Amino acid sequence: MLYETIRDLPILSPHGHTVPEWFSQDRAFSDPADLLIVPDHYVFRMLYSQGIGLDRLGIGQPPEARDPRAIFRLLAENWHLFLGTPSRGWLDHTLREVFGIRETLSGATSDAIYDAIDAALATEAFRPRALLDRFGIEVLATTDAALDDLSAHAAFAASGQRCRLLPTFRPDAVLNPAAAAWAENMTRLGAMTGEDTATLSGYRAALRARRQHFIAHGATATDHAIDRLETVWLDDSVAQALLDQCLTGRADEAAQRQLHNHMLIEMAQMSVDDGLVMQLHAGSRRGTNAALADRYGPDMGADIPLPQNWVEGAHGLLNRVGNDPRLTLIAFTLDESVYARELAPMAGHWPALRLGPPWWFHDSPNGVRRYLDQVVETAGYYNLAGFNDDTRALMSIPARHDMWRRAVAAHLEDQMRAGYFGHADAERLAMWLATGAAQEAYRL
Repeated sequence: MLYETIRDLPILSPHGHTVPEWFSQDRAFSDPADLLIVPDHYVFRMLYSQGIGLDRLGIGQPPEARDPRAIFRLLAENWHLFLGTPSRGWLDHTLREVFGIRETLSGATSDAIYDAIDAALATEAFRPRALLDRFGIEVLATTDAALDDLSAHAAFAASGQRCRLLPTFRPDAVLNPAAAAWAENMTRLGAMTGEDTATLSGYRAALRARRQHFIAHGATATDHAIDRLETVWLDDSVAQALLDQCLTGRADEAAQRQLHNHMLIEMAQMSVDDGLVMQLHAGSRRGTNAALADRYGPDMGADIPLPQNWVEGAHGLLNRVGNDPRLTLIAFTLDESVYARELAPMAGHWPALRLGPPWWFHDSPNGVRRYLDQVVETAGYYNLAGFNDDTRALMSIPARHDMWRRAVAAHLEDQMRAGYFGHADAERLAMWLATGAAQEAYRL
């Protein structure tokens, strides 16, 4: 069985959102609710959809104001709501494989399971660094703001741990003029680098300097979140005029978008020069529930997929640098309709382009099956970027990689049965898709 050949391979997690201070400080996690529910919008969005208010789940409250046992009981009493969802699979895996719990979660078993998890979290074996070793995580990348000093990464690197904790350069707050506090962040960027970010040349120099800071701390990639992908190259005079408008508050939404579209190509050109892999996560409209966004802030489970036009949207960027094999551009989409129609043919042509795995709403056994069925015939296997778990939930990392490996094995066995290739090729592809593709794509 192919799955058995890849099940226990080390985990490479080249893109995710865990908190670096967990690993630099290595403190015990506080309680089961804070670990499994409060920070995970995959979990609480389902509960919210059934009328359970976020206040009841401790969202937006300081830890001392929460009742973690009551929050956990809400999950347990509504466990049936998660049937059919990948969240159920990840949490089942966590309870069974990580905590050794065999009872089914329910209102009746809630307190006993809570106590078992709480007792485990108090032990050294469940400290963050011990879990990295136990899960077999060799590389773990976080996602970090461009202005982050990366002190947590430096402290972890100095601790001599086996796992490599890598930052990822996320410049949205200084790249997208529509971002909250963008002008203030530009001032901070200039002060941090000694560059005049009111000039296009100084802006470029400041971004290059921050990228080098990240590279010095081990970064291999950048990441960019975009609701609707558009890239257009502008002359310096036009870009400078837009920068002036944005910094002085005179830019309308169209001007802000135009500058951002241009700066994405600037980022790609910098990646050609410094070797950072560029990730584009396109197609999510953020914070569509205005009441939740106003009260609780971002990441409240109301981010919803948008349709994308990758052929037109990436045209400016790819025609500027897409023929250069020094660039690796990894594309992620929430619009599954573009897999076979656009992204697979594009990845099967452009030397710079690789396809990221199913993301967010499609990070599931069925999502992986649909993805592989739609992209392989046109892109092949070797234009894929493998798997990254893209999670902020540490306990779900092994569950997600196990899900990917099972789905890959099932797909390859189907291909063998159909006579497309034999067992030797399938074994090589299984190894490639489990670890090799991510290792190559992210230059690990």
